[in-house]
Amino acid sequence: MSEATRTPGQIVLSWWARDLGNNADFDTGAARKARAELRRADTASRVLALEATHRLYRHLIEAGAGPRFAGDNGPERLALIATVIAGLDAHARRSLPARFGEKQDDRPRLSHLRFQRILRAGDDWELAVRLRRALPLAGRTANVAGLGTDLLHWNENTRNRWCFDYFGAPPPGEDDAPANSEPLAATEQD
Repeated sequence: MSEATRTPGQIVLSWWARDLGNNADFDTGAARKARAELRRADTASRVLALEATHRLYRHLIEAGAGPRFAGDNGPERLALIATVIAGLDAHARRSLPARFGEKQDDRPRLSHLRFQRILRAGDDWELAVRLRRALPLAGRTANVAGLGTDLLHWNENTRNRWCFDYFGAPPPGEDDAPANSEPLAATEQD
C-alpha cells in the first residue's frame, strides 16, 4: 500500500510501531533511542531536530497532509504529533479522551479541570506538554491512529468531539434512539 492510499492515522500508527519500536518486530536500540529522545524533548525545536520526526513528516507529506503543516504553526503541529504519540506505550480501540473519562472509584482518570485545560491550550506546544503530562493517567494507552489524526486536524470540531468522548456520550445526531419510537407529540397526548 503506497503512502498516498493510507490515511494519516494509518501512517502515524505505522510510524509509532516501526520507527519507535512499539512492535516487537521493530524493537531495536535505535527505535528505543528515538522514542526516549522524543519523550524527553522539552521544546518543539528539540523534537524537530530528531530524524524520527522527519521520517513521520515525509510519510505524512507523501499522503497529502502537507496543507496541515502550512503556516507559522506547522512545525509546532508536527512536534505536537511526534512527541505525544511517542508517549504512548500501547495501542487500544478507545480514544484518548474516552480513556481520560473512564471512571475509577466514581471519578474520571483525568479530572474535569485538567481535561478543560487541555482543551484550552493556547498553542500546539502547550497542548503537547499538557497531553504528555496526562498520558500516564490513561495508562499511556489509546487509539494511536485516532490520536494522530486528531492532533493533525486539531481544531474546534476535534475539541467538541473530545468532550463527547470524555463524557461517553454520542455527539448530537449520532444518538442511538430506536427508529420506531413514537414522536414526542403523540406521547404527550396520553
